[in-house]
Amino acid sequence: MPFNKFILTCLMLTLVQLECKSQENNIAYSSDDLKILSISENSYVHVSYLDTSAYGKVECNGLIYLKNGEAIVFDTPIDNNVSIELLKWLMEDKKCQVKAVVVNHFHIDCLGGLAAFHGAKIPSYSNNLTITLAGNMGYVVPENGFDMQHELSIGGTKIINGFFGEAHTKDNIISYIVEEGLIFGGCAIKSLNAQKGNLADANLLEWSKTVQKIKENYPDTQIVVPGHGAHGDTALLDYTIELFKTD
Repeated sequence: MPFNKFILTCLMLTLVQLECKSQENNIAYSSDDLKILSISENSYVHVSYLDTSAYGKVECNGLIYLKNGEAIVFDTPIDNNVSIELLKWLMEDKKCQVKAVVVNHFHIDCLGGLAAFHGAKIPSYSNNLTITLAGNMGYVVPENGFDMQHELSIGGTKIINGFFGEAHTKDNIISYIVEEGLIFGGCAIKSLNAQKGNLADANLLEWSKTVQKIKENYPDTQIVVPGHGAHGDTALLDYTIELFKTD
């Protein structure tokens, strides 16, 4: 390996390690099954763990946004038990009323705990196609669907949930919190240095184009949260665009 490339590789690895260490220092809650990381004054990443045959035990990200005693959760933890644990933390520790849960796409790491939210009378939202695809899989499905865009509001803050095109799946959306300049991208967005991952339902021809549209639509983005791995800034969008370029 050329010396300059070796130095660059070492620098990248060091930055990733420092980022991971910094995120670990922001743990708001931790158990064997659930970790919650504070990433801003009002936003948290929730992490649960999915056992897979292809990739082993996988950390799966969701998002929580809190404002003025209200909360919205983006993607459920991987099952109902961990979702109940998350809801207990929000209601008892943070004293928040959970107003909604938004599902990013139809895979189990996004909606595996949906029944727990429905049991707590929390309304759920997703792309209409997500409802169809999840139903075909025999999963509990979101209650409320939309085609291209749907807005929610808590504590005076607007959240825009939108479909920009196929990528990791044909139904994947992104959620944008206007006040935070925060994108929750789910599995359509990759963490820095991540591999391509599960491509079973992916559209490899459109993935890069879809993320480019997201980047152009939200030029004020400050924080980007992927479906797996460390959060960051718009460098995650750029990395994903380059990773899936086909030309």
